[in-house]
Amino acid sequence: MTTSFPAHFARQYDSHLKHLKLKGLQPKTIDAYARAIRRLGAYFDYRIEALTEAQLTEYFSDLIGTHSWSAVKLDLYGLKFFTTHVLKKPWAMPDLIKPPKTQRLPDIVTVDEAQRLFLATRVLSYRVFYFTLYSLGLRLGEGLALTVADIDAERMRVQVRDAKGNRDRLVPLPQATLAVLRRFWLTHRHPELLFPNRSAGLKGAQRASSPLDRGGVQLTLRKVATACGLKKRSPLTVCATAMPRT
Repeated sequence: MTTSFPAHFARQYDSHLKHLKLKGLQPKTIDAYARAIRRLGAYFDYRIEALTEAQLTEYFSDLIGTHSWSAVKLDLYGLKFFTTHVLKKPWAMPDLIKPPKTQRLPDIVTVDEAQRLFLATRVLSYRVFYFTLYSLGLRLGEGLALTVADIDAERMRVQVRDAKGNRDRLVPLPQATLAVLRRFWLTHRHPELLFPNRSAGLKGAQRASSPLDRGGVQLTLRKVATACGLKKRSPLTVCATAMPRT
């Protein structure tokens, strides 16, 4: 990929990627910070080692016209990381941008709505996956990363690894969820993955090397939610009383 960049920028970008990996950042953060530098490079003709405040003010003013505040912040954080670790310069513009403060209440899915969604999901692996996310209160990536070893049936808890902030956490395991997961595992018997990839079909699930496809999970969820008449932004947002913690 760096072969399409000018030589000086390619060296800087490679150094940026190495530092990102060495700092132990999450893959999504690495992707975002790397994208930030590529976008900045393209905007400034790949000369970003001595940008002035006026230049950056112009850049972020243009960016907010086409991207969300979230993207703007990530580009700023990516540039700060690049300046500090690649250019070895102090970050001198902490107040360059100030996103508006917002606080949105989550869309809460009731138990009845969740049951409708589960019943409308015809593919077994997706149905069990959605039920598991809902009953355990997991993020999508956390659910995909679950392994057989993470399920502690003796203590009735689930270990969620590399969660937000690179931290592990334990969540209670409802008896109903344990029963569903046990029945589902008998359909594929994968020695490690709890939700193996479906690309090779049921017969090949036991040999899958990756979990369910994130895009397939999200697309199916949107389709099922639409069919059920659920218009909420996040159909599996956890309700505080969603499942009994038994």
